[in-house]
Amino acid sequence: MKKHRNIFIAFFRVGMLGFGGGPASIPLIQKEVVKKYKWMNDEEFSDVFAIANTLPGPVATKLAGYIGYRVSGWGGMLSSLIASVMPTVILLIILLRTLSGISEFDWVKGMTAAVIAVVGMMMAVLTWQFIQKAGKGLGWLITIFMTIVMFILLQIIHIHPGIVIAALLILALILPVKSHDKEGEPS
Repeated sequence: MKKHRNIFIAFFRVGMLGFGGGPASIPLIQKEVVKKYKWMNDEEFSDVFAIANTLPGPVATKLAGYIGYRVSGWGGMLSSLIASVMPTVILLIILLRTLSGISEFDWVKGMTAAVIAVVGMMMAVLTWQFIQKAGKGLGWLITIFMTIVMFILLQIIHIHPGIVIAALLILALILPVKSHDKEGEPS
């Protein structure tokens, strides 16, 4: 029962503080899951996050469902999903009614601008952590090359991210995996 309570509290906190939607919630989920409760390590979280991004739907909800299930089965999954969605639904109703009447005040505009900067920094830190993991796993040369190629495909050519993800999944299935010995050298 304590696990269900902890799962609920962790994802309720994420739901309450995850201003900006799913992507802004990822660093908060990581902090709860990896740092606070230690339900998984950074590498496991990165892997789960990568797979969750390949599936349709909101990423924060997918992570909540999977992590809840992994920690405490079906009950944990329900606790985490309810906890992650409930604050959003309640706050959305309250905020939309309130903000529609005060959106022109300077302090509201300033608050929104400040929160956007904080969320941007949280995303930058998480991005750097993923780049470091890729650098260790793939090597820095391949990581830098892939980062440049992904930037060109997504930002300059404007290929839909779903197409890029699908192509990478197909490549991962087709290309052979090189085994590594204990020192990390290909064998």
